[in-house]
Amino acid sequence: MKRQKLEQLLREHGAEIKREGAKHTIWFIPATGQKSTVPRHNEIKKNTARAICKQLGIDPEKVTG
Repeated sequence: MKRQKLEQLLREHGAEIKREGAKHTIWFIPATGQKSTVPRHNEIKKNTARAICKQLGIDPEKVTG
């Protein structure tokens, strides 16, 4: 899955960037306080994207390709 597509999905569910790390971006959802790290690779493996969504309380089934 392309990182841009994952970031778009996260934004649609209310996630925001909390801060930028050296190799990862920290995303969080203000309403729930949940956070997760997203690697800065152009292509993110499907299982990694699903785990990120699960950590943020987003249905992992929304992750495609």
